[in-house]
Amino acid sequence: MAEQTTETEGPQINRGLQGVYFERSEVCDIDGKAGSLWYRGYSIHDLATRSTFEEVAYLLIYGELPTGNELESFASQLKLQRTLPELIYGIIDSVKDAHPMDVLRTAVSALSATDPDVTDNSREANISKTIRLTSQVPMIVAAHYHLRSGKPVIEPNFELGHAANFLYMMTGEIPSEDSAKLMDTDLILHAEHGTNASSFTARVVAGTDANLHASVVAAVAALSGPAHGGAAENVMQMALDIGEPEKAADYVKQLRKDRKPVMGFGHRVYRAEDPRARHMREGVRKLSEEMGQPKWYQILQAVVEAMSPYSRLGVNVNVDFYAGVVYYLHGISEDFFVPIFSVGRTPGWCVQVIEQFENNILLRPLTLYTGPEPRDYVELADR
Repeated sequence: MAEQTTETEGPQINRGLQGVYFERSEVCDIDGKAGSLWYRGYSIHDLATRSTFEEVAYLLIYGELPTGNELESFASQLKLQRTLPELIYGIIDSVKDAHPMDVLRTAVSALSATDPDVTDNSREANISKTIRLTSQVPMIVAAHYHLRSGKPVIEPNFELGHAANFLYMMTGEIPSEDSAKLMDTDLILHAEHGTNASSFTARVVAGTDANLHASVVAAVAALSGPAHGGAAENVMQMALDIGEPEKAADYVKQLRKDRKPVMGFGHRVYRAEDPRARHMREGVRKLSEEMGQPKWYQILQAVVEAMSPYSRLGVNVNVDFYAGVVYYLHGISEDFFVPIFSVGRTPGWCVQVIEQFENNILLRPLTLYTGPEPRDYVELADR
């Protein structure tokens, strides 16, 4: 799309590559105007309400929903990979005072030194690495969460599903059925979202024929930026600043007056409400009541009400508006909200990389030079 137009007009600049198609993909389809999202042709609404994270991860990796036997086998493989080499625990402990996203990036990079298939970019090897990383990333996050506080790492519970086990490793408590389901839904909603900044970054790295681990490390680095992954953390801070539901309207009014953004509203792609948001809204209401802290849901809804006049302008609530409260209610520190995003997104990153490898090409866009015209070099003594 970003081709040259005419000699007089010069090349068209699409800043941020907005609206530019650089490749074909069979993984994810987004209709920003209608507010629709599909994984491999399946509506996010069906997947969020009727599926599980294990099923969705299988769908993303293999292209079809699993049969009962396939799902059982895949879930068993994920459980078998709930392990980290001692080397990785040592590395996490040595950098534990860094930001959790920096720790995650470092640990994933170090994992490449222990993976037997690290240099094999075949589809089969990359699927094996995807399964390992899908299980290992939550273990890294949970291990750091406890090591940072000087507490022992909680070993995985092999009787629990992926989302429930992650919550268990973070909190040390078996989650309720509703809590586990809400976390499962959260991971499904974050599992894939086309060529967002981190997934595009992963594809750029894969385009150089680098390995899967290198691509995921780059994706983690891209997600660490607040413009991409920081919304959930910022929304929770906003809710804490507001404090009480009745203060939300004035808080939003002041933000708008100061021309500051209201966290959790607006999206680079969606002009309608983010289709993922509705599936977190009701879960947050139930969880906040279950944990005896209904005011957090009430504050969020008061913010939504205060922002309703702006929906006609395409400024609508997004998925991260509700996600942070889920983590907060479980007692998880705000700086771990983005790493939890990574837990859900890992299979999506990997699948984007696998797809890139299938018909690989070096990604090399252009920048329009606007610097000085050609000029003569001046010797140092004459300057």
